[in-house]
Amino acid sequence: MKEKLAKFLNVAKRDSLFNSAKKSFIYIMGNYINKINICKRIKYEKNRLKIENQIDKILNGNDFDRILVWRGSIGWTIPLFQRPQQIANCLTSERCLVLYEVTRMTDKIDFVKKEKTNLYFIDYELAKFEKLLFEKLKQLNKPKYLHLYSTCWDVKKEEVDMYIDNGFKLLYEYIDDLNPALAGTDKLPKNVANIHEYAAKNKDALIVTTADFLYEDMLKKRGCKKNIILSSNGVDLEHFTKINNDNNPIMEEIKNSYKTIVGYYGALASWFDYDLVKKLANNNKDIAFVLIGVKYDTTFDESKIEKQNNVKYLGPVNYKELPNYAKYFDIAWIPFLINEITLATNPIKVFEYMALQKYIIASDLPECHKYKSVNIAKNYENYENLIANFRENNTKQYKNLLIKEANENSWKFKAIEIVELLKQSER
Repeated sequence: MKEKLAKFLNVAKRDSLFNSAKKSFIYIMGNYINKINICKRIKYEKNRLKIENQIDKILNGNDFDRILVWRGSIGWTIPLFQRPQQIANCLTSERCLVLYEVTRMTDKIDFVKKEKTNLYFIDYELAKFEKLLFEKLKQLNKPKYLHLYSTCWDVKKEEVDMYIDNGFKLLYEYIDDLNPALAGTDKLPKNVANIHEYAAKNKDALIVTTADFLYEDMLKKRGCKKNIILSSNGVDLEHFTKINNDNNPIMEEIKNSYKTIVGYYGALASWFDYDLVKKLANNNKDIAFVLIGVKYDTTFDESKIEKQNNVKYLGPVNYKELPNYAKYFDIAWIPFLINEITLATNPIKVFEYMALQKYIIASDLPECHKYKSVNIAKNYENYENLIANFRENNTKQYKNLLIKEANENSWKFKAIEIVELLKQSER
């Protein structure tokens, strides 16, 4: 309860008390009050046999060799379509049946909904339905996995124990530094720390890490390499290469007003280097610095970065529309501070920038050093020089390198790496 209160207070600082109360009301209605949703209960009892038959039909199919039950509070239809959704999408093509938990804040699902072959959305609102599904899963004579992400804050250790005690293995993806700033709380939630400790110490738990820093950290905690792999983030190549030619009025206006567009999309948070961007914007009035994304905390407003006329904050943009904005970037960059969070970050956007064939500049992040197409800026002067000279360096040879590295980091390859880990444990 203390963790949820701390998160509410932090969100209130960012979004105002009214907006925070509104969001909290929606959350409470979706996750607590709706637990006694009479209409939903009546619908379930009326359709129980139909729902049971639907589950049986899904679990008795021949299109999959194993099942992954993805639990978490990220949801599916959120603006940031990132690793959980991408990996789930690609695992289905590798003969994995994925049952993906949705949230009642963003996804309107009644019990079970088919998204595509081997991918089903699951709503755990009613305990009776959850129990029915779990009993059916227990009887399934195929490899079964509870799939968790290190950034899922709402799954409890007792729930993990329940799955493990009933024949499931844990597939745990360690994707970020375990930092309270990412949770939006003052302290790391206890359940997050407990599950992480369990995954690290239990050598039967399968661990996927996304960055060298996280991989080394897990090796140190576990004391051996058993059931641990390094599999970075990736890109949906089709989404970022097959872009329509429609004009974007907002970006067209910026393009017509400035000689160069330096663009960023993603979270605007404590790890974003606002001072760097303000200084570059102040010294380069003919360049537009476009920022797209969610104000993750209070730091964006506190920075007063919008006072710079050539800094253009466009707010969050839906994943489906994102390429139609980013195609206008001349330079795509990642101006992050170097801290505990960014040292362990393997930025998804770097691979998307590659697929977009944009000239890439990034801070001195360890993970970005792995890719030849990423131009590293260690200080302000590096940024100035890279921006000033990008046109002469943005050659055909460089674009070919972007294409090559994007192709090497598709989400499909990442899913295959994970499936190989599962197959090894099954053997």
